[in-house]
Amino acid sequence: MAKEWSSLQAILGKLADLGADRDVVLFALGGGVIGDLTGFAAAIYMRGVCFVQVPTTLLAQVDSSVGGKTGINLPQGKNLVGAFHQPQAVWADLDVLGTLPAREYSAGLAEVIKYGPVADPAFFAWLERNMDALMARDHTALMTAVRRACEIKAAVVAADEREGGVRAILNFGHTFGHALEAGLGYGALLHGEAVALGMLMATELSVRALGLDSQLLQRLKSLLERAQLPVRAPYLDPERFLQLMRGDKKAAAGSIRYVLIPVLGQACLQVAPDALALEAIASHSASVTK
Repeated sequence: MAKEWSSLQAILGKLADLGADRDVVLFALGGGVIGDLTGFAAAIYMRGVCFVQVPTTLLAQVDSSVGGKTGINLPQGKNLVGAFHQPQAVWADLDVLGTLPAREYSAGLAEVIKYGPVADPAFFAWLERNMDALMARDHTALMTAVRRACEIKAAVVAADEREGGVRAILNFGHTFGHALEAGLGYGALLHGEAVALGMLMATELSVRALGLDSQLLQRLKSLLERAQLPVRAPYLDPERFLQLMRGDKKAAAGSIRYVLIPVLGQACLQVAPDALALEAIASHSASVTK
């Protein structure tokens, strides 16, 4: 199923056909798409019913299943229609990750990696030391990574459930990443792959706009490569790239607000000149169309 109106209508229609009332509990068994769709359906059916997240991908376990964001995409951008609706519970079973395709697993690691630069330098260093174990899907390493990622996200969400302030830091790399997904066509890149590329562009912009030590950019690139994630984006017309980012939910009055890193472990939401953003995009993109 895709995160679109037709899928949402199918879920709501089935609930109505079954005569489901306000006591129904929906279970979101699957990855982030299923979790977002099910959560949004639960948020609006009968003006709100209960649901439980049972994430079966690494990305969903460390990110989308935690925090209560639900929604669908529009052709103009990702997650532009949705609601905040907290699950009654989240059940993350690490054993299901053993059958996850390698590409999907790596995409999930991108969302694990993002927590280090924005919130926890010690976790970033731990990931550098333990990436080989994570790539081997070592259970102990996975347990540590999933637990720490969820701890960080839960703490940020508790402080700002509806993303009025600090929660926006969890979108590190997503402004660029969402534009890549929409501009290239959904499915060309997995969400985690787009986020990985977006994190590189956001870090590059942090170097150029805020004076971040460029050594962090190299550390991040190396970590993403070890996680078998892309470090050079397919070509997307620069003006189209900017146009898509202006449609991001964090944009204000036509200005693009980026999650940037002044120093490792801290993040801020800040406007940056288009010229610097274009330089950051070009530094981590293919130079010509395929």
